[in-house]
Amino acid sequence: MRRVRATPVLLRATPNLLRAALALPRTAVVCAALLLLASCGMTDEEDGHAPGAPAGVTAAAGSATSVHVMWDAVTADPGIGTYEIYRGTTKVKEVAGSEHMVDVTRLRPATLYTFTVRARDTDGRLGPRSRTVQARTPVAVAADHSAPTRPLTPQGRVIGSRAVQLSWGGSTDDRGVVSYDIYQGGAKIHSVGGAQTATVVTGLRPSTRYSFTVRARDAADNLSPASTAVPLTTAPGNDDGSGTAPTDFRASTHRGDDGAYYIDLSWVPPRTDGVVTEYQIQLDGQAATSLVWGGTPPRDHAKYSFYTGRDTGVSHRVRLRARLPDGTWGGFSAERTVTTGDAGA
Repeated sequence: MRRVRATPVLLRATPNLLRAALALPRTAVVCAALLLLASCGMTDEEDGHAPGAPAGVTAAAGSATSVHVMWDAVTADPGIGTYEIYRGTTKVKEVAGSEHMVDVTRLRPATLYTFTVRARDTDGRLGPRSRTVQARTPVAVAADHSAPTRPLTPQGRVIGSRAVQLSWGGSTDDRGVVSYDIYQGGAKIHSVGGAQTATVVTGLRPSTRYSFTVRARDAADNLSPASTAVPLTTAPGNDDGSGTAPTDFRASTHRGDDGAYYIDLSWVPPRTDGVVTEYQIQLDGQAATSLVWGGTPPRDHAKYSFYTGRDTGVSHRVRLRARLPDGTWGGFSAERTVTTGDAGA
């Protein structure tokens, strides 16, 4: 339940009130003061604890005008609603509580910036700032169309069931490498500074096979070709993967103004350590379309409609799955059957 902050009440002490208070025994004055604070100073919002400060905050320049900021997830009751990212004292970004990294853009080249992160829980309580981290954007370069070379000889090893360590040979660039992006399959899942040629990727799933590649980025945002792939399989753990499928999946059909039929889908996104932005929709056992959210993807309920034809009385089987923050595909939702011209199911 959302708590409502009480409006503070300003009490003005009159001379008669002060004389009466001074005439009271000391214990009575203390009790009256405590009673006054309890009735006027406390709010419903203060009967819990604000979330703690995010730990593990890092910042690295991604280009001459951007910095990549990352942090560890904060645990809070009832949960984290959003994270706020500050450049100095100015809030520059706000992301969903499921996100733990962001690119801060529109920065000045060759400038030192400081960043902090704060967590806000779903009841609206704002936690303290994280430790301050710094990042300096490189000097801007004009008309740079030359990409860095491919990162060389990438290697990796498994660190338990949820993390791997990667290393690679550095790339070269006529203006300098600013950052390295780590991909799992075709999804970017991590980023480090250009002086770093090793990293630990966390938030993975147990007993899961991954394929990692690395790409170098220069100050003009030119990307190198991908390195050769590093296949790794995480160690066994207690995650059976059942939590990776969208839930409360529903499907129906409607007829549009153009006379064609559309399938309407709704679902609850899987709860993951990160944000889900991409889904694959399967129709009649075959991949039909990919859905990539622009802007802020929904966290509670998602909806999508797509064209299915003009014929009435045609039945279709439909289900979908999410691309998880670690770059792999999660489990499929339950399968639904719909028939064009029906009210839906």
